[in-house]
Amino acid sequence: MKLLFDFVKVERTLRRMAHELLERNQDYGNIVLLGIKRNGVPIAKFLRNNILEFEGIHIPVYELDISGYRDDRKEEQKTRLDSDLTGKNVILVDDVLYTGRTIRAAMDAVVDHGRPALIQVAVLIDRGHRELPIRADYVGKNIPTRFEESIVVDIVNQKGVYLTTN
Repeated sequence: MKLLFDFVKVERTLRRMAHELLERNQDYGNIVLLGIKRNGVPIAKFLRNNILEFEGIHIPVYELDISGYRDDRKEEQKTRLDSDLTGKNVILVDDVLYTGRTIRAAMDAVVDHGRPALIQVAVLIDRGHRELPIRADYVGKNIPTRFEESIVVDIVNQKGVYLTTN
């Protein structure tokens, strides 16, 4: 594994992304962050904490399990949120954007919980190789990769972002 950037740089990047979120979403009380289970959840919490620090505004964060919405494996269990997303500015948060299939599944899950005013996407890393016409509205870093490479994000243990070869 090759370290691409350390945790200090991850924190700096997430602070910048939080500022961008605030600049583009003026109705702060209408924002909901949905962290895509697993790695999107800690990133969503980092963004929420930064927004709280910068503006004193508490943005709700929910965990979104998309396993029941995937097109590559079928699971009957679909996620339930404790919130109606109708009219909300929903920001889907994940660690790495790759083919776009995870975001597509997440959008399906979102519309099962109401009709949001808008859906935006925030990712720490965009590595390219899209299979669907999906893009992120907020990107921490663009890191072009080869198909045989993977990006590993470890912010829970405060390690950083790594490049691995499969």
